[in-house]
Amino acid sequence: MLEQPVLSDILEQKSTHEESYIQEVLKDYWICCISREASILARKEVLTGKAKFGITGDGKEVPQVAMARAWKKGDWRAGYYRDQTLLFALGLATLEQYFAQLYADPEGDPWSGGRQMNNHFASATHDGQGNWLNHLERYNISSDISSTGAQMARALGLALASKKYRELPELRTGTPFSNNGEEVVFCTIGDASTSEGIFWETMNAAAVMRVPLAVSVWDDGYGISVPKKYQTVKESISEALDGFRLDDEGRGIDIYRVKAWDYPTLCQVYETAIAKVRKTHIPCLIHVEECTQPQGHSTSGSHERYKSKERLEWERKMDGIRIMRQWMIDQGIASAAQLDELEAKARQAVREAKNRAWKSYTAPVHQAISRLDGILGQLGALDGKAERMNELRNQLKGLFHPVYSEVYQIGRRAWFEVLKENHPAREELRAFLEEGRAKAHLDYHTHLYSDSPKSALRVPVVPPVYSESSPLKNGYEVLNAFFDKALEKHPNLFAFGEDVGKIGDVNQGFAGMQAKYGEERVFDTGIREWTIIGQAIGMAMRGLRPIAEVQYLDYLIYGLEPLTDDLATLRWRSDNLQMAPAVIRTRGHRLEGIWHSGSPIGMLVNSLRGMYLCVPRNMVQAAGMYNTLLQSEDPGLIIECLNGYRLKERLPDNIGEYTVPLGMPEVLVEGTDLTLVTYGSCVRVALEGVELLKRAGISVELIDVQTLLPFDLEQRILQSLKKTNRIVFMDEDYPGGTTAYMMRQVLEVQGGYRYLDSEPTTLTAPDHRPPYGSDGDYFSKPN
Repeated sequence: MLEQPVLSDILEQKSTHEESYIQEVLKDYWICCISREASILARKEVLTGKAKFGITGDGKEVPQVAMARAWKKGDWRAGYYRDQTLLFALGLATLEQYFAQLYADPEGDPWSGGRQMNNHFASATHDGQGNWLNHLERYNISSDISSTGAQMARALGLALASKKYRELPELRTGTPFSNNGEEVVFCTIGDASTSEGIFWETMNAAAVMRVPLAVSVWDDGYGISVPKKYQTVKESISEALDGFRLDDEGRGIDIYRVKAWDYPTLCQVYETAIAKVRKTHIPCLIHVEECTQPQGHSTSGSHERYKSKERLEWERKMDGIRIMRQWMIDQGIASAAQLDELEAKARQAVREAKNRAWKSYTAPVHQAISRLDGILGQLGALDGKAERMNELRNQLKGLFHPVYSEVYQIGRRAWFEVLKENHPAREELRAFLEEGRAKAHLDYHTHLYSDSPKSALRVPVVPPVYSESSPLKNGYEVLNAFFDKALEKHPNLFAFGEDVGKIGDVNQGFAGMQAKYGEERVFDTGIREWTIIGQAIGMAMRGLRPIAEVQYLDYLIYGLEPLTDDLATLRWRSDNLQMAPAVIRTRGHRLEGIWHSGSPIGMLVNSLRGMYLCVPRNMVQAAGMYNTLLQSEDPGLIIECLNGYRLKERLPDNIGEYTVPLGMPEVLVEGTDLTLVTYGSCVRVALEGVELLKRAGISVELIDVQTLLPFDLEQRILQSLKKTNRIVFMDEDYPGGTTAYMMRQVLEVQGGYRYLDSEPTTLTAPDHRPPYGSDGDYFSKPN
């Protein structure tokens, strides 16, 4: 642990102050003051109804200006929703932007376009056309999520990227991502959130892998209303982590403890700690104790409800800004009068910025009100419409702190009243509503996936090529041949997961790849699915191409949180500022037993919008899907058939070159009486069923959907249904799972209900998990 001097020791060393040092301290104090005032006004804006919710970083200002001093261009942050002071200190946030995000202003919020609540930041990492920006020229802020502790997993991946850039000389030359792996990842987390399992999983993984991760814990004594004694053993996360402490053999992490109100010591600790992390890649934890939280956890409650009078008085006394102010006066950096003036200017600056942000946000709303009011006035001239239009106009005038959706809603209600009317104002109302819907689409419904030239849907289709000499191989050998080609072709490609490295995964898809391409590129991980996904996210955000394996589909549940909350939402929640083209690999469907043969695909389809979900029927198709994703900038999940690794397939002559287009079902058997829609391992079962039905004179058209996200972009299933007029959806998921999803896509989205001559049918597994043994499999899976 770092030996910490007390305040008086440092002050003696600073008996004289150079002008530059004084200016730096005054700047830090100014930032602390504007940040605190922004927190206060943000709370007031919520209480007056101008914003829906607010969560602020008050009480953490002083540690964050100290942290900012240790940053260098190229560094990364994976933080949470109390880091506003850091963003102010790094020059990445203005006060107007801060309040624009509080108001959810799509035009004024530069970090999410109004899609995230306040204090959720991001910086641009690409130009929106598939080209990376130079990360070394900027401070990089990975897009925040609110999920408690979830920033830890991504932080690990971001830090692992620095390690990989340092390990592999061929990646260093001319890269916009790294300078010899010197980039530090600053991760911030509240003390109570260290109770989450992902915190411990990440700290253990970071120590084992030795990556440049610096975790700062803001310790204010509570998790909402729950004090530390119920959260953390010994009521100290640094003491609880004592077994992680760096030993004489260089194993472990560095641990520092420092008080949140001790500005000069904070500066020294961050300078010392980050310099070591940058040089050695030994991770560290900085436990910032005695933080205060002057306004409580958020605007949804008051901390006076659970803090004693003594605690509240202690927080007022130990407020970091107050102590920093007195220290500056004692040291002659500034007089009390000078600081009074600076604080007054800070309050004025924040108020003015807040007012500008509010005016900018509300001006278009008031314009819409004026426009709609005029339209309603004209419509009131229609026979029998005056009373209703006046009522709606009064609703417009009565809106308190109006938002655009309220205005739009009144417009829609007016439209309902004039559906059958013929009047020019009706067409004006139609135009008003269409413009609003179009704007809302751009503001909220875009960028779920890439629409750049490097979209996965724009990857050129290259069909597999076969010849008389194309060999018959086991399924795992097909994958092995592809991964060999891919690792050779893409020097920034990495593969990792449980058992992936030395033995080449449990089904041998990567057999021999570590020996050929090195442990740096094909490597094993611990049994920790959450951080395996986190590694993939962070690496992909920094220009690397990871294939992260989760051993079985059932185990993907352990890694579902970072998939659904982070990877799948990244491009959308950052309003196309960021991307992470990670490929996640797993295997599932049929084998034996509850924990190795589940197919919770419906859960994934409904959780992973924003990723592509590929369900290949064999390994030739899987290899083509991997190749498609690796040529794109979209993330994807590929689920291989667990019982297909030793089934024979013909190896294409152009393995590593052919692609499988996403969203394009394949008709495997043509028929006239019935359309059967399925995917994955069920395809082989269906093929047998088709032959049995043929003996009974029933002609079945069998369609493999191949990908569930996206689903049948050219409506090929609809064309089949037009011919057969009957349809069955089959899979191994539970009733109401993916079969229900596919049915909706075909019957509702594609309009297939028009062509049905009989009710649509689903063939699924029962409501329970599959039992162990061949008999259990037979009676519990569709066949």
